[in-house]
Amino acid sequence: MNRAHNFGAGPGSVPDEVLEQVQKELLDYKGTGKSIMEMSHRGKEFTQVIEEAKADLIKLLAIPDEYDVLFLQGGASALFGGIPMNLCNEQTDTVDFIVTGTWSKTACADSKYFCSPNKVVDMESQKFLTVIPPEQWKFSESPTYVHYCDNETVHGIEMPTDVYKHFPKSALVVCDMSSNFLSRPVDVSKFDLIFAGAQKNAGISGITIVIIKKSLLSKTKPSVPTVFNFLKKSQSNSLDNTPPTFNIYVSGLIFKWILKNGGVEGMEKLRVEKSSKLYDFIDQSNGFYKCFIDKDYRSKMNACFRILDGNQELEDKFAKQALEQKITDIKGHRSVGGLRVSLYNAIKVESVDVLISFMEKFMKENSK
Repeated sequence: MNRAHNFGAGPGSVPDEVLEQVQKELLDYKGTGKSIMEMSHRGKEFTQVIEEAKADLIKLLAIPDEYDVLFLQGGASALFGGIPMNLCNEQTDTVDFIVTGTWSKTACADSKYFCSPNKVVDMESQKFLTVIPPEQWKFSESPTYVHYCDNETVHGIEMPTDVYKHFPKSALVVCDMSSNFLSRPVDVSKFDLIFAGAQKNAGISGITIVIIKKSLLSKTKPSVPTVFNFLKKSQSNSLDNTPPTFNIYVSGLIFKWILKNGGVEGMEKLRVEKSSKLYDFIDQSNGFYKCFIDKDYRSKMNACFRILDGNQELEDKFAKQALEQKITDIKGHRSVGGLRVSLYNAIKVESVDVLISFMEKFMKENSK
């Protein structure tokens, strides 16, 4: 196969083995004579698919019994409003937001229709390049919950694994893990709700995974529409209406692939190896390549950097020549520019080596 080195931020790469299995089963799923896309979501074949997907995810993250796993339609950003819709009683309920990039900023803005948002931290004035020390965070007296984004794909900021220890002990913890979900071990018991769009490490676009404490389900008001209603989703095993069946099937295959390749511990080892190689090369390039993100918060999933402090002409040339080498999707987000390399689970170490070799050659040819 003539596969590209796809460093896109999302939809991200899918493991070759998973794509090959999808291809193999696409017309005839397990001898049924039907595609998985054609099957009833209430039939025995798909029931097995969704049950295995849940069981494998529970195994991957050692999810305690007091949590449920939901598979929701659409992208994770739909839950920026969907979560306060479920967890808040009144629009006057305060929700604390740690704003460290585009997605936490958007979540804070979208929540205002269902709660009263408070910015505990707002790093926009510093261009989302760092995060102020926890001692300076300003929490509300009694927030309904605290929301933060574990990894900001646009700006390349990733939070420490134990950031929740700085939150008020009585506050519920809600975390958007969309872009580093299943890339490292997580103590699920420290969270009340985790949600993640699947299209980075856990599947394809069109599905959002929610891990929620069962005790929170009773907070959902009857007025919450069915598509956002956590209680109804839990009671129906995410089958209250036709779910994105193909997407759940692909996620299930990826869960099995991760289990086969060392689990989340194996993914953590790989992400450290890949990101260390890339950042080490950038830091040793004598300023030709430069990552401006505070080293304590550099994302191991989305490495954002510039050429010669932001030489647009060279960055465009870099992206064009990279594409000629089948190194794709490395332009930074349109809102910030620059370059961005996403190192999701399916990205092979060999692809990072190819990228670094290209970067070295480009640097030699374009240094003054």
